[in-house]
Amino acid sequence: MAKNYISYLHFVLFFIFFTVLPSKLSAQCAGNDNVNELICDVTNPIYQSVDLFSLLGGSPVPGGTWTDDNNLQGLNPSTGILNAQFILSGGEYHYTYTAPATSGCTDNKAVVTITIGAYVGVGSQATVCNENNFFNLFTAFDSKVMGPHVNGKFTTTAGQPVESTIEIGQYTTKTTLDFIYTVPPVLACSPNSKSTNVQVTIYIAPKIGRPVDLELCGTTDLAGYTDLDLFDQLIGGDRGGNWTGTGLTSATDHNINLQELFDANGPSVYSYTYTVLAVPGNNICKNKDVKVNITLEKRLDFTGSKIEASKDICESEISTATYSAKITQGPDNIPNGTYDVNFSVVGPGVSSSENVRGNFVNGQFNFPIRSSYFRQVGDYTITVTGIASTTSKGTCVNIFNPFSTVLKIYPLPRLNNATLTALPICQNDMATIEIAAPQLLDGLYRISYNINGDNLALGETAEMQSVGGKASFTIPGNLSTRSGLSVITIYSITNITNPSPQCTNTANVAGNLYINPLPNALTVKAAVKDYCLNAPVTVAVSGLETLTNVSISYVLSEANISSVQTITKAVTNGKLDFVIPAELLLNSGETKITLLNLTNTVTNCEVNLINVTDDFVINPIPPAPTVLDQQFCKVDEAVIANLEPKGTQYKWYNSATATTPLAVDYVLKTEDYFVRETAVTGCVSEPAKVSVLINDTAAPEMNETADFCGLANPKISDLSNKTNVPATVAWYDAVDGNLLASTTLLVHNAIYFGYDLNETTHCLSESYKEVKVSLQDCEVAQYEFFIPDGFSPNGDGVNDSFVIKDIEFLYPNYTLEIYNRYGNGMYKGDNNKPAWDGKNYEKSGIAGGVAPNGVYFYVLHFNKDNKPPQQGRLYLNR
Repeated sequence: MAKNYISYLHFVLFFIFFTVLPSKLSAQCAGNDNVNELICDVTNPIYQSVDLFSLLGGSPVPGGTWTDDNNLQGLNPSTGILNAQFILSGGEYHYTYTAPATSGCTDNKAVVTITIGAYVGVGSQATVCNENNFFNLFTAFDSKVMGPHVNGKFTTTAGQPVESTIEIGQYTTKTTLDFIYTVPPVLACSPNSKSTNVQVTIYIAPKIGRPVDLELCGTTDLAGYTDLDLFDQLIGGDRGGNWTGTGLTSATDHNINLQELFDANGPSVYSYTYTVLAVPGNNICKNKDVKVNITLEKRLDFTGSKIEASKDICESEISTATYSAKITQGPDNIPNGTYDVNFSVVGPGVSSSENVRGNFVNGQFNFPIRSSYFRQVGDYTITVTGIASTTSKGTCVNIFNPFSTVLKIYPLPRLNNATLTALPICQNDMATIEIAAPQLLDGLYRISYNINGDNLALGETAEMQSVGGKASFTIPGNLSTRSGLSVITIYSITNITNPSPQCTNTANVAGNLYINPLPNALTVKAAVKDYCLNAPVTVAVSGLETLTNVSISYVLSEANISSVQTITKAVTNGKLDFVIPAELLLNSGETKITLLNLTNTVTNCEVNLINVTDDFVINPIPPAPTVLDQQFCKVDEAVIANLEPKGTQYKWYNSATATTPLAVDYVLKTEDYFVRETAVTGCVSEPAKVSVLINDTAAPEMNETADFCGLANPKISDLSNKTNVPATVAWYDAVDGNLLASTTLLVHNAIYFGYDLNETTHCLSESYKEVKVSLQDCEVAQYEFFIPDGFSPNGDGVNDSFVIKDIEFLYPNYTLEIYNRYGNGMYKGDNNKPAWDGKNYEKSGIAGGVAPNGVYFYVLHFNKDNKPPQQGRLYLNR
């Protein structure tokens, strides 16, 4: 083998000689190629500065440039100095020298070939903290000389390949990992690969957790925070650290009473620092701390707060006025500080909201309001819609309701386009002057006016209230003594609604006032005929001339005396008539009527009447007829025509005051009737009362309760025997329903209807007795019942529920409780819910779930005669 290797070496040298020779001959200016320069020990410091130019053969011309054919680091292209330790993998690398252009060579390039031996580096022991999550194994090498070549592979000591970057964040306890790093061989330097050991020790960083800050309203929210565990405000993390902060009593204390903290220190942001120490002796992972902030705020109560705006003004001051407002706290103190106040301004032509920031100082908050809001006459409502501290986190729901004030801009009172009207009045009467002023706002005003025409008065004043563009004032009667036309002129108006300011303006409004004459009383007469007592008495009045509607007052005297009465009626051809109220004519005999006053209701002008009277007679009423009380059977359906006395002179009524007689076919009732007789004079007698009795048979009555024992199969005949008329009573299943045979079995809680025949009046009962039957009146000693010991709720229709048959007749108020073998309640039953279907009704939710097969226990409470509860067990098998 040695001889073969020597022969191979001779061949290689021979090939290189004949290959390089032509290059040397044609590129002497760039030098000759260097076939291979071996750097097997790249860690040697001499290889930090390899002069490639010195490796060229021949006579290269200096001043050229170098290029790295492999595009690696480490080459200075100007000087040709190579730092071989910058090359991170073993292997063969080529560098080309290009002679300067001035050399004039036809072949101006030469190549230096360098082979770098594999370097595995110096393995070391690394310590890391797992909080970095990932670790690059190359950083575990001793880099005092240089790092290893990077074209190698990492494996575990068991030979399993691993990536150069490993995940360390997954470890929760201190762990030491061993790795082997191997780089491939470079044959020119060594035929074998090289390996080294790397050891990584992973330390565990303290887990601090993620803080959760707490924001609470100290006024209302702290009832559940009297023992707050600060660890509840951390998500994850170790619990072996220490807390520091206000309210903690020791390094190990982590519970605080927020209620006491707030009561003692008031609203604030309380900070608590949690520190977790690294494992002792571990200087790789550092101590960690985190801060939890607890914000406790105070609820503010703005109840009773008020706002005042700057003064009201007149319309003429709009262009020069400035505006501001002041908020004053209510009974609850508002802390000094900066607040945002939201307010709105709503008024003519404006509806705007604004936020202003300022300071509450000693319970007051002053702020300006833009004058641009107030550009016209009207009421401007300034409403505070919200107040919030700028430092608040909004944890408290403050007690706040909007509160307002009104700023008024009063108009100059205007009677432009106004009209003045007045209803005609009578001589010497007070006149009411109506003003329609569309530009006059609501309010109280003072006016100055003159009167000209048939009446004259100058410089008079009056006050008037304007509502909806309408107002009125009065002129005294002493200024209207003459009938005819008066002209009213208003020349000045002052708004006196608000004492300050009082806005005044000139006016020029005129209107007419007509004054009517009094009516003529000289031709008025009264006439009354004779009437029966209690009959309507008509009075005929004449001599009213051209009047069309009047009001007349009068009195009665002699046999009937009255106070002053007044009637109002239309006049036809100078006449009218009216009826004197019956309550004024209670006595028979001669009576006088005297007319006192006449008013023309068209003009409301009135005049007193003198000696306008008339006498008339009130005839007495004949005596009432003599009558007897009468009786009828209800089934006879008797009518008015059956009553005594009979005759056309008699009229029957259903009340003493009725005026319309009853028809002869009116069906009688058990009630009082009244009969009147008409005398020859046409006067009708007083009514005579007749009591009519309509007999009816009473409904059956029960002598005892309708309680039976259902186990004895009671019948209708048993129900009849409990009535006061067992021989004559008949039973039906409904009103106007079916007649039930005496052998019909009774039904629990069913309702039956009983009717009877009265043997004395021989009248059938129209009413009935309604009876509800109970079948639960059983004597326990006479009957037995059976409690089953199991059931199978599988839906096959057989024994699907647990039921105690017939117990409802013996113990109607019983209750049943069922428990599982652990004593947990499963079901509670009674007469209304007697059957258990095998479901758990004591759990939450609907039906609670299906009970499994097995043994269950029941407790039966009889709730009767002090009988003790009975216990037992049953088997559920599906």
